[in-house]
Amino acid sequence: MPTETLGLIAGNGKFPIAFAKEARARRLRVIAGGIEGDTSYQLKFFVEKLKIFKVGELKNLFSYFKEHGVGKVIMAGQVNPNNLFDPHLKLDHEFEALFKALKDRKADTIFAAVAAKLQQEGLELIDSTFLVEGHLAPKGTLTKRAPTVSELEDIRFGCDIAKAMGALDVGQTVVVKEKAILAIEAMEGTDQTIRRGGGIAQKGAVVVKMSKPNQDLRFDVPVIGPTTIKVMQKAKAVCLAIEAGKTLIIDRAQTVRLAEDAGICIVAA
Repeated sequence: MPTETLGLIAGNGKFPIAFAKEARARRLRVIAGGIEGDTSYQLKFFVEKLKIFKVGELKNLFSYFKEHGVGKVIMAGQVNPNNLFDPHLKLDHEFEALFKALKDRKADTIFAAVAAKLQQEGLELIDSTFLVEGHLAPKGTLTKRAPTVSELEDIRFGCDIAKAMGALDVGQTVVVKEKAILAIEAMEGTDQTIRRGGGIAQKGAVVVKMSKPNQDLRFDVPVIGPTTIKVMQKAKAVCLAIEAGKTLIIDRAQTVRLAEDAGICIVAA
């Protein structure tokens, strides 16, 4: 029986590697297309083939996947906004046409357009949680320390704000303290948002990361991991709230251990 071939559009972080490891364990063939300046070269040790593309090389990426018999594609990892707004960025005809047709440059708008282009090329974009469902956060407090009463109040407050921002496709993360909004995520990503909010709070910030109300699981699924906790520790943040069943935790054991060592609680609601 022929081995199924999956295409992987790999951004930054450990999510692409986590997916590749799961695929390898199931003896699936993974052809990865990486992004210059974003994708870790360590990914090459876990996939059959890795080729790095510049951000604007959409046509070459499509050809690469089809050349290797890819039928289904997943997206894993983010793209550094510095790459998207590089003044020297060159777009191929496919990407330029895609950008010109966009009504705006929100994340969901761009990703949905890429998904439509993939479909036109005979490539199906599938849920990015495929094979990594075991990494989704279970409901409850994941650390030994539970949130304090004041932290719970900030979590409830932050969840409402995060969901409202998610509905507008602005970002998924907010940083709050004593029911004051310190930072809202935009294109800079979660880590930079935590740094900004932590700098204002000085200490004691609560970080809330939620999925969008109508989250498209094919792209932009919330992800946390050891790096998230390390950034929170430097920002002197004290609590991380995520959404159970809709947030991927990369290296969960290490993430929880780092949080406990830093006195940070993690709760999934």
